[in-house]
Amino acid sequence: MTPHQPKPSRIDWSVILLYLLLTGIGLISVYASVYKETNPHIWDQGMNYGKQLLWIGISLFVATMIMVIDEKFFYAFAYPIYGLTIIMLLLVLVAGTTVKGSSSWIEIGGFRMQPAEFAKFGTALALAKYLSGYNKDFARRAIDQYISAGIILLPMAIILLQNETGSTLVFFSFVLVLYREGLPGWILFAGLILAILAVLALLIPPLYLIIGLVVLAGIFLMLVRRTKTLVLITAAVVIAASLMASSIDYVFQNVLQAHQRTRINVLLGKEVDIKGAGYNVQQSKIAIGSGGLLGKGFLQGTQNKFRFVPEQSTDFIFCTIGEEYGFAGSVTFIGLYMLLLWRLLVMAERQRQKFNRIYGYSVVSILFFHFLINVGMTLGLMPVIGIPLPFISYGGSALLSFTVLLFIFIRLDANRVNELKSFE
Repeated sequence: MTPHQPKPSRIDWSVILLYLLLTGIGLISVYASVYKETNPHIWDQGMNYGKQLLWIGISLFVATMIMVIDEKFFYAFAYPIYGLTIIMLLLVLVAGTTVKGSSSWIEIGGFRMQPAEFAKFGTALALAKYLSGYNKDFARRAIDQYISAGIILLPMAIILLQNETGSTLVFFSFVLVLYREGLPGWILFAGLILAILAVLALLIPPLYLIIGLVVLAGIFLMLVRRTKTLVLITAAVVIAASLMASSIDYVFQNVLQAHQRTRINVLLGKEVDIKGAGYNVQQSKIAIGSGGLLGKGFLQGTQNKFRFVPEQSTDFIFCTIGEEYGFAGSVTFIGLYMLLLWRLLVMAERQRQKFNRIYGYSVVSILFFHFLINVGMTLGLMPVIGIPLPFISYGGSALLSFTVLLFIFIRLDANRVNELKSFE
């Protein structure tokens, strides 16, 4: 064993076990969601489950390669990896293939990949390297804050041009990483308030909303000790919020695409479109609800068997678990996922090397965002934005990218005792 290779005792095998469990659950779920009696063999490459099995094998091979690479490689090549993912994203704009309305794919022969998936761990590496560099202080230096925002916003902008809204939104998960590194809490609070205001602007006429803001501001000033500065700040906030409320409808009507507007209206209850935009969610909720306490059993789900839920092996894979294994199976699955996220948080906090910690929090944030949105949209609690459930949904690019994202952190953590002092 070379000095740079991790000792088996230092590898966090609990995370690897959870990864194997989740990918196994994913393979079984994909098998159940697209099963055909004429193609029962799980290794059948003509079926999605056969392809997924192949991608699991490829992902495990890549994971093994990551575990034997010198851990310093990921710090040294963080920027080149980030640059390569940016080039791949730009290449999509020139020679991309459109799949289901999204021009975010590159097709070479019979192989098709989605660079947006790989941009996530590329961005995580670049952000971790920048913030862990010498004399970097995100909490106090504005220049560090601007550059960090630029590292995140660059891939977001390119992916948005590919009409891939779901993958674009995932990059907002890096805000949690920045919060851990010193982003003021009021910014997160302000972001939450703006999100609530945006939703209210879609439900309430702007004039009524502005009147409500003015009334609330007046009540606030009556209850606190008024100073000239506080009055000016309150007035500025009300004016800014009023301008935002007035512009939301314009953005909604002229920036978002028709299917995105319909999905949001259905989620907010402004439209009922059971046969159109609301069909997927409606059938997904029927599938999950019909599972009852213990589920209908493996391959016994009627929603699965008769293909009532579109995209059931990808975006709506969770409803397969809900229908076949019921409430008990769903809670068990969610528990496994929460255990993985909790374990990754523990690993991130025990890192003495700043690069490792920032990257670890990036991994947790990305996986949590995917999990929250994907499960939420199958339950009708989140808008349908088309992002996969990590390690579970069918898709080679997604599985491979999430595997790389996770195992880079496992590799860094395995050498946490040997401080990588040369990094700074």
